[in-house]
Amino acid sequence: MTVPASPALRWVTAALLFAAAGLSVVLPFVSATLLTIAVGAVSVIAGVSQILRLTGEADIKGKIFRLFSGLLYLGGGVWVLAFPVASEVSLTLFVGFLLAFQGVMELAAAATGQGAARGLVLIDGIVTAVLGGMLIAEWPSDSIWAIGMLFGIGMAFSAINLLTAPPSQPAS
Repeated sequence: MTVPASPALRWVTAALLFAAAGLSVVLPFVSATLLTIAVGAVSVIAGVSQILRLTGEADIKGKIFRLFSGLLYLGGGVWVLAFPVASEVSLTLFVGFLLAFQGVMELAAAATGQGAARGLVLIDGIVTAVLGGMLIAEWPSDSIWAIGMLFGIGMAFSAINLLTAPPSQPAS
C-alpha cells in the first residue's frame, strides 16, 4: 500500500476509513447489501464491455466465446442487482470457501517458508482458514451480517496500517 507523505492526508484518510469501518460494523446488513450491489454493477459493466469487444475478435470462435462471456457477466450482474439479498447469501458462501482456501495456502507457505515473518504467516493462515470454516459452517444464517462485518474489520485494519506504515518516498 502506498502511504501519503502528508501527515494531515494520512490522518484524514484514516479517519474516513475508521468512520466507514464503524458504520459497516454497526450496520453490517446495509454494508453487505451495498457491497453485493457493487459486485452486481461491476459485473454488468464487465458484461457490456465484453459484448462491445466482439468486433475486435478475428475468428468466429473468439466472437462466440466473447459473446457467451459477456452474456454470463451481464446476466449474473442483472440477477445480483435484481435480487441483492439472495445474492448476498451465495456471496457469503463463496467468501467462506475463498477464505478457507487462502488460509490453507498461507499455512502451506508458512510450512515451506524460511523468513522472519514465518510465524505471522502461520497465524494469518490459521485465522483465515478458521474464519472461512466458520462462514461455511454457519451458512446461510451468517449471510445477513458476515460480509459487512468482515468488510468493516478489513477497513479498520487498513486505517491502522495507514497510520503505522512509514510514508512513501518520492521517486527520483
